[in-house]
Amino acid sequence: MFEIADRLLAALDTGADTAIATVTRVLGSAPRTVGTSMALADGRVLGSISGGCVEGAAVEACERVLGSGRAETSRFGFSDDDAFAVGLSCGGELDIVVSRLDSPAVRAELEAASAGRPAGLATVVGGPAALLGATVAAGEGRGLGGDLDEAALRDAGVDDVSLDRIRAEVEAWFAAGRTGELIVECESRLSLLVETQRPAPLLVLVGAVEFASALAAAARPLGYRVVVCDARPAFATSARFPAAHEVVVEWPHLYLAACDIDERTVVCVLSHDDRFDIPVLREALESSAGYVGAMGSRRTHERRVAALREAGATAEAIERLHSPIGLDLGASTPEETAISILAEVLATRTGTTGRSLREIDGPIHSRREEPAR
Repeated sequence: MFEIADRLLAALDTGADTAIATVTRVLGSAPRTVGTSMALADGRVLGSISGGCVEGAAVEACERVLGSGRAETSRFGFSDDDAFAVGLSCGGELDIVVSRLDSPAVRAELEAASAGRPAGLATVVGGPAALLGATVAAGEGRGLGGDLDEAALRDAGVDDVSLDRIRAEVEAWFAAGRTGELIVECESRLSLLVETQRPAPLLVLVGAVEFASALAAAARPLGYRVVVCDARPAFATSARFPAAHEVVVEWPHLYLAACDIDERTVVCVLSHDDRFDIPVLREALESSAGYVGAMGSRRTHERRVAALREAGATAEAIERLHSPIGLDLGASTPEETAISILAEVLATRTGTTGRSLREIDGPIHSRREEPAR
């Protein structure tokens, strides 16, 4: 549900009576991932769980839950025997849990997610009816709690060994930023939906140029924390880059060296100036950044590679460089180029081809993990 945290908080702030439907399991080809949510707040729909296939039925489920106060689950799928029934025309199958959104523990995690801080929830989505929809853990490092304490779980048939496992598994999932279904075999088989949000991934745009402005505007809705960095104060101004979270006046390689970089970090060098490009590329390529790209022609790329070798960059590091940056989309304007670059970033992150879907076989949505047991 963290993808709509801002909208959920806005609804709760108005006192809206709110129910939320969250995807707990996906089988086959389905348009949304586990943890995706849609809410009904005073008759208004927030978010989407299926791209339109089952929204109507989910709204009806939300209305029932608001009336009864009891959480419920539903399964949707496509059946050739009943082609006109509510289902997924894409051929997949998904399960949802629907519950009232009135838990202080959940609200606290929504506030953390909205502020860009780590957030985590573990919610009962299968097991004793009395526990359905209840939160058993909220927030990394806080142990079991939320709506149910350990005594309530014991009363529901969860023994001490299972409690220890739930505690350890949920903490491990929170720490890893993992979202999915966790199944615990105990006296009453318990299924938990674990939802996490890590801090927003960092996108560093080197060079205060028009391409950086377009790329910042396109990347921000994708969840990146966008930083534009340039050593020239006349160019690196917040007024020129309104979509950036931060505009930094600094030598880019010094800024990058001070950053907390992980495998989700993206570095795009757009400056066309070897004084900036070579030091920052060497720093980026030797870091754990998941994507490093540089703008320029093929001739510029060859010159840049030679300069990187001369500066001591290894062949393995240079092999990580995406240059010329972007996919072959025929882009020419800054806005089109931004799409080309972000498409390559996504393909690199997911390990996919970047080719047209009609040219390849197999499922068009990412493969889902089986529930952990």
